[in-house]
Amino acid sequence: MLPSELEKSLKAYQKNSLKQELSVSEPYNITKLLFQGIFDKLAQAKGAIERKDLALKSQTMGTAMAILEHLRNTLDFSYNKELAQNLFDLYTFCIDKLTDATFDLDTSKIDDVLRVLKPIKDAWDKIPLSARKEAEAQRSQAARYNPEALATGHV
Repeated sequence: MLPSELEKSLKAYQKNSLKQELSVSEPYNITKLLFQGIFDKLAQAKGAIERKDLALKSQTMGTAMAILEHLRNTLDFSYNKELAQNLFDLYTFCIDKLTDATFDLDTSKIDDVLRVLKPIKDAWDKIPLSARKEAEAQRSQAARYNPEALATGHV
C-alpha cells in the first residue's frame, strides 16, 4: 500500500471510530470531545496562520466555529434559562471573535477565545462521576416519559 493510500485508510478508520464512539456516548463525553475538538482545531489554526497556510486556517477555523455553533444551538433553555443564555452569548462572542481572526489573520483573537473557553472546559472536565451518573439517570427517567426529547438531545 502506498503511503498516501495508507494515510487515507487511517483517516477513514479514525473518522468511523469517532462516529461509533459518539453514537454510544453519553452527553457528558460528547461535550468533552467537542470542547477538546475546539482547542485542537484552534491550535492548528494558529499554526496555519503563522505559516501562512490559508487553506488549513480556513478548514480548522471553520470546524472550530461549527462546533461552537453546535454547542450554542443545542443549549437547553428549559432547565436553567439564565445559564443557557450566558453560554449562548459566550459562544456567540467566540464565533464573532473567530470570524474576525479569520479575516484579520490575528492569532491574538484566537487566544482570546481560548482564554474564554478554558474555564468552561476545565469545569466540564472536573464534573464528578456521581453528578454524571445522576444526570444520566434523570435523562433516562425523562426519556421514559418523553422519548422524542431524548432523540433530539433536549433531555
